[in-house]
Amino acid sequence: MEQPNYYAIIPANVRYDTELTDKAKLLYGEITSLCDKEGFCWATNEYFSKLYQTSEKTITRNLKQLEDKMYINLFYQTIGAIKKRYITTDKNVLERTKMSLDEGQKCPINNTSNNIKEINNNKLLFTKKRFEKPSLEEVQAYCQERNNNIDAEKFIDYYESNGWKVGRNSMKDWKACIRTWEKNKQEKNSTIKTYKTNFERSQQALAEARKEYQND
Repeated sequence: MEQPNYYAIIPANVRYDTELTDKAKLLYGEITSLCDKEGFCWATNEYFSKLYQTSEKTITRNLKQLEDKMYINLFYQTIGAIKKRYITTDKNVLERTKMSLDEGQKCPINNTSNNIKEINNNKLLFTKKRFEKPSLEEVQAYCQERNNNIDAEKFIDYYESNGWKVGRNSMKDWKACIRTWEKNKQEKNSTIKTYKTNFERSQQALAEARKEYQND
């Protein structure tokens, strides 16, 4: 069976739920991916069992686990002699789905492959946000907000010169970089202050030693 190539995300509350089996967690990720376009999916147990090479009974048990934990909602609609199942992870979507189906929404029936192809072709799932370089004014405003005395022009010039990279990787969050500069500056100032204090103490001790020696 051809495997889909879209992404799936499993939230932390599902990932770390010790009452769920690993297969149930993986199935949840598959369901959320199929729900991305319409808000619900209509994949059958047969489809899931072939996709993950397991029995339909196992799929049924995994769905029940997810439903019992209220991670998914199941809704059934009878069309003639066919009982169609819809799965959603959002209760609000479930209510809208019921209403739209009752009003005669035309949904593809028993056509899971179309559901997957539409998602793959339109690249609807989990698009990464592109990094946008900040303007000098944006950097100045953020530095003023944090009152960190970071030189905004120096910051801009530095990253313009290296292609907006942090180490070998492209920058993802310029505000996080500002905070790193801020922390490094604080640590540097702390080190200088400590060095200066130690130097002054040593000079004072030396002066006292000389005075004591001269008195002898």
